[in-house]
Amino acid sequence: MKNLTSYLKKGILLSGVLLMAYSCSDDDTTAEEVTLTQTELKAVLETDEITGGIDLALYELSSNNGSTGKSTSNECYSAVYSDTGYVATFNNCVLNGTENVNGTLSVTYDQQGETGSFTASYDDFYVGEIKINGTRSFSFSTNSNDSAITFQVTSEMTVEMEDGSIISDSGTKSTTIAFNDTTTYSIEGSWTVVFEGNTYNVNVNNALTSEISCSYVSSGDMDVSKNGLSVNVDFGDNTCDNIALLTYPNGVEEEITLED
Repeated sequence: MKNLTSYLKKGILLSGVLLMAYSCSDDDTTAEEVTLTQTELKAVLETDEITGGIDLALYELSSNNGSTGKSTSNECYSAVYSDTGYVATFNNCVLNGTENVNGTLSVTYDQQGETGSFTASYDDFYVGEIKINGTRSFSFSTNSNDSAITFQVTSEMTVEMEDGSIISDSGTKSTTIAFNDTTTYSIEGSWTVVFEGNTYNVNVNNALTSEISCSYVSSGDMDVSKNGLSVNVDFGDNTCDNIALLTYPNGVEEEITLED
């Protein structure tokens, strides 16, 4: 479980890299059509960055197979189980580099599913001064020989930042972790963020993949659109580097680095 949790954590962190590519193109037409600032991209990534550690804690608690009346706890969070799920309480602790996490989550098992699945309900849940409301539904499954696990999260969330700004996030992301000669990730899905009057849609066209040892997405592509204007981001030919190719609506291409 410790190794699996570590892989999942890296998978969630890896998904945070996917949108950290933005353009300062010299093409005036492109600049007029599409502008993505660091603030906007942070908003696009914010929900997963805030809840990533909480997601992993809930997965671990759900994997404990608790029975009615059973409780489990550590220095960071605890849970009391029932026939239909559990109630998780977070005790002013730090998860995955977040600020202190406080609050209680109601988690309900999906009794109809053949694979592991559950839904967590957030009601004025706090990470530092950030307030979270909404739901995150999880499902996970392994392949026939347990050489891969798929972890899928569907969100319908609102996040109120410390400055009062509101971010809404909805959609589904799926990460498959494969344990072969090397451990790899494959990320798919589509999701939508609304922030300060703008709508950002992300759609993965070809699965975004990488080895666990690589700090960057090494292949696959996705479209990122702002209010209907789309930029394609192509991560390359499976080479582990920090280069991606942007293609703008007018056909202009620009090679960029994913970080300085």
